[in-house]
This record gives sequence, C-alpha cells and structure tokens, in this order.
Amino acid sequence: MNLYTVNCGHFKLDGGAMFGVVPKSIWNELNPADENNMCSWATRSLLIETGNRLILVDCGMGDKQSEKFFGYYYLHGSDNLDRSLAANGFHRDDITDVFLTHLHFDHCGGAIKKEDDKLVPAFKNAVYWSNEAHWNWAMYPNPREKASFLKENILPIQESGRLKFIDDITSDAVQFDTALFLENVSIRFANGHTDAMMLPQVQYKEKTIVFMADLLPSPGHIPLPYVMAYDTRPLITMTEKEAFLKEAVANNYVLFFEHDPEIECCTLRETPRGIRADQFFKLNEL
Repeated sequence: MNLYTVNCGHFKLDGGAMFGVVPKSIWNELNPADENNMCSWATRSLLIETGNRLILVDCGMGDKQSEKFFGYYYLHGSDNLDRSLAANGFHRDDITDVFLTHLHFDHCGGAIKKEDDKLVPAFKNAVYWSNEAHWNWAMYPNPREKASFLKENILPIQESGRLKFIDDITSDAVQFDTALFLENVSIRFANGHTDAMMLPQVQYKEKTIVFMADLLPSPGHIPLPYVMAYDTRPLITMTEKEAFLKEAVANNYVLFFEHDPEIECCTLRETPRGIRADQFFKLNEL
C-alpha cells in the first residue's frame, strides 16, 4: 500500500463560522483572518494505492460552478487536483474508487464535471462510494445544510449508475459504529457535523492514519469547545471528538487534516489543558 497527499486547492470561509463560540481574539491566532473576516482553508484529499485499486478520498469542490458561486469562497493558490495527481504520477482516469466522506460541496463538488451541457462523472473509470443514511440526508436536506448539498454534485453520481453504498458490503461487519471497507482500511462514522459522515482509517507503515474530514478540520479544532458553527449537532461533535481523541492519543494515531491550509498531519499528546497536537509533519515523511 502507498498513500499520497492530493491538494485540490484553497478557499476561504468566515473565521467565526469555522470556530463557532470561540472568540476571534483566540482563533485569529490559529488562522489569521483577512479584512473580511475570512480565513484560508485547504481542500486536501488522500490517495490510497492498494493492489489494483486507486482510491481517492474526497475530491474538493471542482470547477463547474458559476463565477458568482466561487466569488463567495475566494479560491486562491496554484494547487488543483489534476496537478497534484500528476505530481504523484497519476491521472484522474487512473482512479478506481472515489470515497466521499460526506456530500457537502467542498468535499464532493469535484466528483462531477461539465461536459458541454451535460453533468458527467469527473473520474470516468471510478465507482463512487457513499452510504445510504447520508445519501438520504443529502437528498432531502434540512434548511441549515441545504446550501451545502448541491443537486448538481449529487444526482449525476446516482444517474451515472456508479454509486455504491458502504452499507451494501459491510452490513455484517458494522460494530461500534465502524465498518470494514477493504483490507487495512476501515471506516468510522460520525454524526455531529452531518448525518453519517465517514472517516477512513488506514493501517500504513505500522501506523494508524485517520482522515479527519470535518470532525477535526484542522489541529486548531482539537480543543473540545472548538466546534464549527456549520455542525448540525455541536454537542454530539464534542462527544465524538472527546472519545476519538482519547482513543487516538492512547494508540498514537496519525491525524490527516483535510482543511488546514498548511498542516497535513499530526500526532497527539496529553497536557494539563487536555489533549493537544504534538508533532506536525507531512504524510510523505512517515
């Protein structure tokens, strides 16, 4: 097995929304805001090469939306999915599986592209993975999340005939809110940010690497009260974070961050103030 970092680009979100009840005087030290209170964030994917499969975990927001839409998110920097794949020696047509942690636009928008007037899979040889509970949640969204679940990102996946649900292959393997996806890759489920978000957990080089998605967007979100205003169930997020962090520090897990603008990975340590980040490093330094 080999793992690669895939950088899909940077965008901006309101700092207050990203840190919830935490005062700006505190979070601004973690990710300084611009004059519009906007902070820079990454869309960082994980590429898993195992056997004859090449699995892409999340795929950024893509480029098919309107100029007005992207104007809200201030895309910046030179990173994009295709350049990052190429830097690792791959092409999007090599991808066999696209694993979507959840269906918010910044995680799945790159799954579909515009081809003339049609919306088609951006990875023509890939199967797309979600789970039934989250799919239904996205198809019939609550008003709070409706702006994040865009039909043009979701429906074409189903219409292509390439959608598969994790539930179809793991119904007999689900224990304690985890499921086996394939050898050395299991899935953790979390429900605070959105319903049935999936976090891949990979056994690699005698380490356990957890793709944090939006349970922990960045190391700055490790303290328990640091919960995004985007989360639908913030108290559940806190409970999930607490349980995960205790497990992670006890077992020396490596956390892989999807949204931190600079930091890819970290380990954890116990401190008098609670569990905090320990060592920072890039995935290829393992």
